[in-house]
Amino acid sequence: MKKTFGDFFLDVEFETNKETLALLGASGCGKSMTLKCIAGIETPDEGQIILNEVVLFDSKEKINILPQNRKVGLLFQNYALFPNMTLEKNIAIGVPKNRQNKSGIIKEIIKSFSLEGLENNYPHQLSGGQQQRVALARMLVNDPKILMLDEPFSALDEHLRWQMEQELIDILKKHNGSALYVSHNKDEVYRICDRIAVLNNGKIEETNYKENLFNNPETLNAAMLIGCRNISRIKKVSENKIYAIDWDLELICNTIVKDNIRYVGIHTQNINLCSDYESTINTFKLNIMDIIQNLHSYTLVLGNQMENDGISQSPIYMKTFEEEVNKKELYKGKSIYINLNGDKLLLLH
Repeated sequence: MKKTFGDFFLDVEFETNKETLALLGASGCGKSMTLKCIAGIETPDEGQIILNEVVLFDSKEKINILPQNRKVGLLFQNYALFPNMTLEKNIAIGVPKNRQNKSGIIKEIIKSFSLEGLENNYPHQLSGGQQQRVALARMLVNDPKILMLDEPFSALDEHLRWQMEQELIDILKKHNGSALYVSHNKDEVYRICDRIAVLNNGKIEETNYKENLFNNPETLNAAMLIGCRNISRIKKVSENKIYAIDWDLELICNTIVKDNIRYVGIHTQNINLCSDYESTINTFKLNIMDIIQNLHSYTLVLGNQMENDGISQSPIYMKTFEEEVNKKELYKGKSIYINLNGDKLLLLH
């Protein structure tokens, strides 16, 4: 489907099959707009939206099903609860009018979401986690054919976010249908979703199973989104050799380098300390520019040492742990040998 919104142009095409698909991308890349078009809140300029073989939108056939008839569940960042309605009435409004035993359905879902005793409370009397559970309950009582969640944990603190995340994973497993999950949080997406579609400037750059995407992204934008901190421009030297311009290093790749490759990346955990000349392939002598202490690890900031003892080019970041820092007597200014695992080099276009 395609949609022009001011200076922004959305052009996306994807399909899901009873799985949780993440739309991963930076703010303003078109994630939320995609969900709104599927829900019928926004109308695409052209294209099709088909859900379980039912056409929700078709620009050529002039089909545009009303939002309330699409059987789509959409959870916004702010939960969109009605402030003048009690918890029970907020959930009740989501139950279709033709459903039998409406009160029984409401009681059952209130119990399943551990909201008993709060039926007469208003949204402002509920915690952030309770508000989110109400919004999820209201969405599910409508028996949607697809669940769509737009950054549902952005307003929660760390502890509550983890708890709600586990509850959501359980809900998604029980849901007999597809789900779309919008986020820019790579860790959250990895825990919750099956596949990931990477969005950039209104277009889907890459769609893959999460393990494949995190281990071997294809594009520069995807590598940055999954948290790759070491990225350099390259010049192709031969079929399996490249020159990393920003690191001033020549690297051997364990695969053929295609002509469209413009960058190389490597995760911090895939760089290893080694003894002098332990391996001649992708082993380099670098200088420790800095040692950064993280919560459960250390990051070595590495660079080339020049004749005047200055540091050239962009730094390389390497993950290590306290035991290794102490054992190898690592300190700022020390020269060390590192090896960049050829199997783990990310060749990006």
